[in-house]
Amino acid sequence: MLSRTDILTVEDGEPVAVDNPDGAGRFLFICEHASRLMPRNAGNLGLGPEALASHIAWDPGALAVASQLSSEFDSVLISQRFSRLIYDCNRPPESPSAMPEASEIYEIPGNKNLAPAERYARTAALYIPFHDRIAQEVAARKARRQDTIVVTVHSFTPVYLGKQRDVEVGILHDEDSRFADALLDVGKGGQYRLERNDPYGPDDGVTHSLRLHALPNGLMNVMIEVRNDLLADEAGQGQVSAYLTSLFCDGLSRLGAAS
Repeated sequence: MLSRTDILTVEDGEPVAVDNPDGAGRFLFICEHASRLMPRNAGNLGLGPEALASHIAWDPGALAVASQLSSEFDSVLISQRFSRLIYDCNRPPESPSAMPEASEIYEIPGNKNLAPAERYARTAALYIPFHDRIAQEVAARKARRQDTIVVTVHSFTPVYLGKQRDVEVGILHDEDSRFADALLDVGKGGQYRLERNDPYGPDDGVTHSLRLHALPNGLMNVMIEVRNDLLADEAGQGQVSAYLTSLFCDGLSRLGAAS
């Protein structure tokens, strides 16, 4: 049977990155699709450079935005260091999307007909450490009675399967919509076109991290999806980050006024 050491070598380093670990802010930022880096032993999964650079491998610009938000709010950021193609940490092990055989227009040969041992090894090496680290952070914050809002940061492609997406910033939520409602309320008619649970929603399985860490602990939460053409360069990333910073501050004020 394969082991987790067959997936990640010493040279690969840790599967999880933690920025601003001592941040005292209210938010806990998570970026599951931060990187397109592949573990050395994984090779290229049979994909060419175009596919490995595209949105199927990662969420372009998401980590840059999450990092700026982490800094602005003095908050912890936990991110996955390897590509979603080897394991998508926003999906549970039983999901076909955790190690997808295809994504949009691309077949992924290296993920086809994976043996149970291979699936187990990837889960042990990548998924478990990532979510264990988030769970540890949540537990520590609860122990010191620190108010927490869980925010996962993503980006999405402007054209999917040939269809143009008009939404610019998606405000996604599962059963707990408190923070999402506040953001949508204060964001009406603003700089970007905001939509609720668009281009994805809970029925698409994208709220896994929220369901795993926020909902059972009663923590307010939201998933942010930014159209990635808005994040194509540092200027765009900075503009979106500044917008989200203002949006979050206004949302917190609205929640405070309603409580």
